[in-house]
This record gives sequence, structure tokens and C-alpha cells, in this order.
Amino acid sequence: MPLHESDLAPALGLWPGLAGAKLTLINHSENETFLVARPEGKKSTLRVHRPSYQSTANIQSELAWLDALRKDTDVPVPRAIPGIDGQALQHFVTPGGELRHAVLFEFLEGSEPALDGDVKWLFNVLGGYAARLHRQVETWHKPSGFERQAWSAATILDVDGLWGDWRIAPGVTRQVRLVLDRLDAALWRRLTEYGQGADRYGLIHADMRLGNLLVDGERVSLIDFDDSGFCWFAYDFAAAVSFHETHKSMPGLRASWLDGYRKVRPFSAEDEAAIDSMVMLRRMALLAWIGSHAETQLAQTHMEGFAEGTAMLAEQYLRGSLWR
Repeated sequence: MPLHESDLAPALGLWPGLAGAKLTLINHSENETFLVARPEGKKSTLRVHRPSYQSTANIQSELAWLDALRKDTDVPVPRAIPGIDGQALQHFVTPGGELRHAVLFEFLEGSEPALDGDVKWLFNVLGGYAARLHRQVETWHKPSGFERQAWSAATILDVDGLWGDWRIAPGVTRQVRLVLDRLDAALWRRLTEYGQGADRYGLIHADMRLGNLLVDGERVSLIDFDDSGFCWFAYDFAAAVSFHETHKSMPGLRASWLDGYRKVRPFSAEDEAAIDSMVMLRRMALLAWIGSHAETQLAQTHMEGFAEGTAMLAEQYLRGSLWR
């Protein structure tokens, strides 16, 4: 169950000027995000981290990268607001005695885009954003102690994956399991062949889906770096189409993303060919996530038919053509 406003009272004293602020739950997914509205009208966003998901060092590393991106790129990303002690990452204990991590971010205008209508322009923007982030990390000197998780075949496909075990997710019947076992083996083989060279693997956002975008006119802000980690660069496209992989618009959105990316950074034919593998790897990650986060509204929204849809995509992938 998400926290209530009364649970967050101890947190409000950690930042200046939040006395009397009203908190409203915006999202409950991996973490809980609240709109913080001060009496004078100023707004900010409070992210309270899921217990035992990210370590202190992991969160501090995420915030360090955000700071670097604000300095090194023109991609609109949120700014963390320091607490009274000058630190962006704060800790508080709920009235029930639970220790929680929290970060307060500046409020960014905009709303989550929908897949309805023409969003090719948006995916062109996303491709450019991904390329800017990948170009930045190629030369960025990470601070001492920097650590983020890796999104790999092992951490996604194994039974002890970061988001759980896809084998026990809702809808994984015997028939579905037979198909996905074949997919699992193929992904291991193809990803190993693709390799992890510095030109194709590094620190990425890893969750650049529609739910983590704020569109305000022509301005697109990229939020929620909580799942950022080390992975293939092409995975950022796969994350962008999360939960919509069976939609008829995918070939066109893929082309728009590639066009936007290549205007900023090279993306070889081999990289492009790897996109299908990344889409299926992400789909397996989401299948595991739906099973391990079944209490969230997002998981419940996509749960019905997701395993069957994954098996359908797997059959197409194994035949050599995901969308064509």
C-alpha cells in the first residue's frame, strides 16, 4: 500500500519551506511520487523510494549523473533540491518505524503522452535524447564510488532477476513457457554475439517509456532515472515502447527514433539489427516486473494478456522478423 500524507510528515521538515504543504500521490510504481503544493502556490515533486530497492550509493550515483547531464547536455531533466543539510538524498522514519529514502525534485510542467495520434515526432526527440545521453557517458568521468545496476541477460532472464522471475508471472502457462524458454535461449546467444563493446554498452536511462516523459507543447522533459544502469545503448529504444510492443505503429516509431538518434550519434547496422533483441529482452523484464509488482496499478493495467502477447512476439522474433 502506498504511504499516506500523514506518513510523510517527518519528511517535510527535511527541506526548507515545506511547512504546511499539501501532498498528493501522483504515481505508485517502483517508488511513490507525490506532488508537493506549498500554501503560496509553489510546487515540487517528492520521490519516496521503495524499501530495499536501491542502496544509498545507488541513489547518490543516480543524482550525480543527473547533475552531470544538466551541465553537459541540453536534455531537460529534473533538478534535485537540497535539503536543509545541503544533501539531495534525505532519510526519514515513518510513524510506523520504517526508514525511507526520499528526494525532492523541482516541478516540471507537462503531462504523460499517449500513443494515440501522431507521436512520430516524439520518438524522433527521444532518439536524439538517447544519443545525447550516450554521447555524454562516453567521456564522463564518474565520481568515486559510483554504482548502478546492470541490465543484462542474467539480471533480466535468470530466476533471481532484478525484477523477479518471468517464469512465475501471471499468464505464463505451459504453452507460453515452452515458447519463452526458446526465446530465453535465443536471447542469451544473440546478446553474447553482439557483445558489450564501449561503442554499444554503457550507462543508460533504461526506462525512457511514455510514463517517464512530460510533454508541454514542444518541450519534452525526461524524468525518473531510478532504473538507470549499465546496458546496451539500443535498450533505450526498447524501453521507450514499453507495454506497447504489439501496437501497429511500432515500425514507424522505430524509424523515427533511429532518425533522431543518428542526427546526434552513430548507430550502425549491427546496432539497428540488435533492436529486436532489446525489445524482447525488455518485454521479458516487464513480464517479470508485472509478476513481482502485481499490487501496482501499472501492473494491473497491463497484466491481462501480457504473457500471451509476449509469446506471440517471441514467435515472430524467432522466425526472424519482429514487426516486418
